[in-house]
Formats: sequence, structure tokens, C-alpha cells
Amino acid sequence: MSDIVVKRLPAESGTSGWEAISRRSFPVRTLDGDVSADWLVIGAGFAGLSAARRLCQLRPDDKIVLLEAGEIAKGTAGRNSGYMIDVPHNLSSGEYSVASETVTMAEIAQSRFAISFAADAAAEYGMSVRTFDPAGKINAAATERGIKLNANYGRSLAGIGEEHRFLDADEMREITGSTYYLGGLFTPGAVMIQPADYIRGFAAGLSPKVDIFEHSPVLKLERHGGTWKAVLRRGAVTAPKVILGVNGHIEDFGHFRGRLMHIFTYASMTAPFTGRSTGKDRWALLPADPMGATVRKITSDGSSRVVIRTRFTYDWTVQVGEKRLAGIAAEQRTSLDARFPDLKDVQFEHVWAGRLCLSRNHVPAFGEVDKGLYSACCENGLGTVKSTLAGVMAADLATGTHSHMLDEFSDQPVPARLPPEPLAWLGVNTVIRLQELRAGREG
Repeated sequence: MSDIVVKRLPAESGTSGWEAISRRSFPVRTLDGDVSADWLVIGAGFAGLSAARRLCQLRPDDKIVLLEAGEIAKGTAGRNSGYMIDVPHNLSSGEYSVASETVTMAEIAQSRFAISFAADAAAEYGMSVRTFDPAGKINAAATERGIKLNANYGRSLAGIGEEHRFLDADEMREITGSTYYLGGLFTPGAVMIQPADYIRGFAAGLSPKVDIFEHSPVLKLERHGGTWKAVLRRGAVTAPKVILGVNGHIEDFGHFRGRLMHIFTYASMTAPFTGRSTGKDRWALLPADPMGATVRKITSDGSSRVVIRTRFTYDWTVQVGEKRLAGIAAEQRTSLDARFPDLKDVQFEHVWAGRLCLSRNHVPAFGEVDKGLYSACCENGLGTVKSTLAGVMAADLATGTHSHMLDEFSDQPVPARLPPEPLAWLGVNTVIRLQELRAGREG
């Protein structure tokens, strides 16, 4: 018998602007009582929802239960910047680059598979272009170093035959309305999503086939023979197979402990505005230096908002306080004002933090971790795509659905062990801060 007591539940910091401006179309259901199912999926983010959809495709007559500890889209999945990126990059490397051609092409194929899976879901569930927009992305450079980083990245892309286009300062000004940027690098394969709308739309699309329960955290996971039992506050779910799509919280389920880095990133969203010099209605900028500022503009019903994301911190407690949120929001105010002086009187309406999960060797926490228990966790900073892929691959693995892609995805080492705390905290945060300082005006 395997018994796992979950002592730490997800906790969110601030209200995500994406969730605040999103509307859900289905009621909240909380599990109250005992149910049995063929499949239990824990976590209703990108991984869990994708796993549930894949199970519906592979086992259409099976009963699937999906549990979410909080409320759909209020957690990590509704807090990211909304980029589904097809061309890979390593967040912790300090610059965008590609690895060997064989590895890179395999990773691009995996990312595009995940984006195609998401696109099919978006079409089937009736998501609008405001929720799922295949608009591509721009790596924006604000310094000569940023221009060089983009040039290096462009050479890497050219070396593997990937389409891309350089933008000069005038083109960047036309797109954004800002003179801050010296240039950019456009790649066409990325999709921009409104993450909270996407997650809610996905869950609403699944709800006729999948029993989704929110505010239903798993407090204990037990295995008796060939059956798992998830114990909740007011009920339980039993199923022979369980898929965990809980990202860094996989440690709280007893697996990969001491191997995962819990990284927070921070974002602020302005109040709605009109008539300012901010260029086109919609655009999305990643920084030429990955430790710089990610900036997006969205427009709806005649008014616009700008979202800015900067800063990274490592916190093994998996929670940050209001004081830090306020301090980083003040830094983001300075960063936004430098880019868009016309927005100086437009206040931030929402400020929040969101969690990433990284491993030292940039691999997922994936696979069958106990008999009938599968992990689709640790997205290494590209959760929208890699968590989607991991959820699909976990469903394939659990159902015995073999493919070349599953073979490649499964053929990876386990996440490398971290130094003990507080050494890991000190080392990771020192490296992060040095890279952020090096980013300079890119941040």
C-alpha cells in the first residue's frame, strides 16, 4: 500500500489580471461525496486539461474525474504571459539559443504537436481569436547587446531552416508606438493566448465528458492493490489510474523531492485606456535577453491594456508576500514608463505573481512514478506548450498508446538533484539577479 499525505496546498499571490478580466461560462462544482472512475486527473491546468482531453479521445467510454485544488484559471495556469512558443529556448541560459540540430528539431516537433493539439481544442470549443491568436511573436531589443543577441538567435534559426524576420527601430515603433526599441526578431509560429480565457474555455469544452470538481484539493492519496483513492475534505475518488498535472507540487505528492526549482515571476496589468501612443491594437514582445521585460498589449471593446512581466525569484516555500509584490510592481512602473511615457497616468489595476517549475538539467518530471500513477510535471518555464505536451504524453503512456514522440519524450533523465537548502536558494537567486542586472534596459 502506498500512502501520500499532501501537507502543502497551492497558494496564489495577488489577483491575475487575466483572470480578473475573464468570464467563465459554467458553474463551480465541488466534490461532496465518494465517486469512482476509470481515470483520475489531478490539476486543471495545461497538463491536466490536456491529459483529460487526450483520455476522452483514447477512451471515449471511460469515466474521467478531474480535480482542481482551487478554482480553474485562478491558479498558475491563468497567470502566465500567454505565449505558446514553437521554437525552443532555454530560460536559464541567459540568452535564446538552440542546441544540436537533432535535439532542436525534435523539440520543435514536440512544441508544434502541442500547439496543434491546443489549436484543435480551441476550434472545437469555440475560442475566439482574442483567446487563441496564432499571431507569432517578437523578440524585442532595447540595447546594442539585445541587437547582438537577436542576431545570434537569428543565425541559430537560419542554421536549422526556421523562418524569421528582423525588424528595425522604425518597424518596432510602428508596431508598439514606442521609441524604446532598437529592433526586433519576428518568428511566425507562436500563438498568443489569453491564458485565463483559454483554460476556462478548455474546461467548459471538456465538462460534458469529464466530471470537473473545483475547490477540491487532494489531502491524501492511497493505493490499495490495483486501486488509488484520493481523499478530499468532503469525499473521495477511487480510480485504477491517476495522472498528476500539478507542476512543482509533484514534490508534495512525494516525488522528485529536492530536484525541482520553484521560480516566481511577476506581472502587472494597467487599467483600460484609450487614445495613447501604443501602436497597433495587439502585439506581444518577448525580451531579446530572456531575463528582461515581457510586454503585451491587448484591446477589447475599444479600450486597451498593457501587461508587463519582469523579475524572477526562487522560493522553495512556494509563496511570496504582498510586500514583495508591491516592490516589484514599483520597478515595473518605472520600466513601463520608460517604454510608454503616455501611460504614466494610467495606473496598474492588477499585480500578481505566478510560479514556474525548473529542473537543473532542463528535463520534465515525467513518467510512471508508482504503479498506475503518472506525472506530467515540471515545464521548465514554457508551461503553455510543455505542460500541454506532458499531459498528452502522460495519457498516451497510461493507456499504452505508443508513438515515436512518446518514446522520445520518455527517453530523458530524471531531474538532477539540487544542493540542500538554503544553499540552493542562495545560489539560484544569485545567478538570477546577476542575469537580471546584465539585462539592463532590456528589463
